[in-house]
Amino acid sequence: MVSFPKASSHPLTDVFHWQDWPEFCRTALRIVVLMVLLALGTLIVYATGGTRYAYSYLMLLPVLLGASWYGMYGALLVALAAGWSMAAMPLDVSGNVSQDTASWLVRLTMYLLIGGFSGFLFSRLRHTYASREALMRTDPGSGLPNRVALQKHLSHALKTASLKAQVGIVLVRLVDITDVLEAMGMDASDELVAEIGRRFDQFGSQGVGIYRFSGAELAVVVSGVDRACIKRMAQRLIDLGEENIIVRGVPVRVQLVMGSSLSPQDSLSAPGELLRQARIALFSATEKQRSHCHYDSSLTQRSMETITLISQVRTGLELKQFELHFQPKVRLADGHVCGNEGLIRWRNKNGELLAPGMFMPKVENTTLISPVTHFVIGEACQFALEHEGVISINFSMRNLLDDDLLDELEALVKQLGLAPSRLEIEITESALMLDMVATKRALERLRRFGFGVSIDDFGTGFSSFEYLQYLPITGLKIDKAFIGDLAVSERSRKLVACLINVGHALELEVTAEGVETLAQHRALRELGCDQAQGFLYSRALPAKKYRHWCDAYGERRESLSV
Repeated sequence: MVSFPKASSHPLTDVFHWQDWPEFCRTALRIVVLMVLLALGTLIVYATGGTRYAYSYLMLLPVLLGASWYGMYGALLVALAAGWSMAAMPLDVSGNVSQDTASWLVRLTMYLLIGGFSGFLFSRLRHTYASREALMRTDPGSGLPNRVALQKHLSHALKTASLKAQVGIVLVRLVDITDVLEAMGMDASDELVAEIGRRFDQFGSQGVGIYRFSGAELAVVVSGVDRACIKRMAQRLIDLGEENIIVRGVPVRVQLVMGSSLSPQDSLSAPGELLRQARIALFSATEKQRSHCHYDSSLTQRSMETITLISQVRTGLELKQFELHFQPKVRLADGHVCGNEGLIRWRNKNGELLAPGMFMPKVENTTLISPVTHFVIGEACQFALEHEGVISINFSMRNLLDDDLLDELEALVKQLGLAPSRLEIEITESALMLDMVATKRALERLRRFGFGVSIDDFGTGFSSFEYLQYLPITGLKIDKAFIGDLAVSERSRKLVACLINVGHALELEVTAEGVETLAQHRALRELGCDQAQGFLYSRALPAKKYRHWCDAYGERRESLSV
């Protein structure tokens, strides 16, 4: 195990920060103090008249102090010195009366007994204190030093570091540890963490510490590094940690995500600040799906913006600032409106209408996604009662795996007497790939109840179409990235035709999004695409304007059918 700064040998020494002193200086100071006390005690006894008076008991002070610092053997040595200094002391200085041998031997024996016994007690006390400290600083599951030890190490490293020798910390998250926890239990996950800690220990040297920061996170502290060194170190840790690990006879490979930070070169940094920066970097790496991210000040600004945004979204839900707008879908064969997609909008306190791209990516990573999606479901179902056609709504992966939300969706449809086939759940291709087994289970539940399921942004998120035969889907939506050059590029036309043919071969309904020109509309119709949506037909509209648009659409439909 990589060593970390030793705790002070006695609780009182924390008051003077002796743990920061070199051992030689501490020992020298203690010896000087004991010698001064012995000399001072001898002078006081002599000045007050000799050993016949009670002042000779002052010599117990250095004996007890020696016991507290050096245990039983130290106390016995100081007791011998105290007894020897009293041996030559007169019984009565004024009368020049010497003490007999029996008197100073009795006094010496008393010093030795008191010193030895107190030294034994102090030794036991230090042992108990050290055991308690070790227990407090050790994670019981993995045996690694814990967060308390990490704070101690960071504090010591930052105090002793020079301005040119920076202190670095790397927070390491084990992304897949929950799978091990669910499959093998808590002990197995602890064993996995311990083994990764041991592997990291191979990288260690003097001044490096490996700690269990939380259940699924480790912390690595190192002194005398710069940003380039931290980057190389992070890559080395990834290489060490992601190799197969045998846990209870089963090979396990975990994905590691890391965030790092460095103490500033021009000032001292508090341990809490360094940890906060590393955690912000870790969150950024997780969000960007990168293996490592190093902290810079812009991350703090973005984190504050995210915190503010999430707070405003919560307030927006309470103040009913969200709206659901509807973008029509047109059946390409005859130009008729066949449904629409419900798209959330946020009218903030300034009256500005914000598109989902400005807030939903952040909301999807928080528990607020559930109430936001609950609002979308309610508005979509109410709209479906008043309008014909299928309404599509977007689900995040978190929504899809939220059994409570699916229960509420099914209950609301039953309560309103709405046919489940009137609702279609859209989920992006990249989100589907996060957990294929859980995704399939959730989609099968939706299909059993009668909901449609469509893949949004088809063709952009995964390089293999193998999952199309695996997942119970009813439709796919070709991403607008493929539609832009459709009317002018033969290559784009062939690619879109391929995507349409794949969908039809699997008996899926194919929709194209982002249609903006009549030429694109006609090209899609010629290629056999089933539905389309885009600015050519209409932007997403509030419910009332959507009704007016439908009433006025008849004349335009004739031009689209030509």
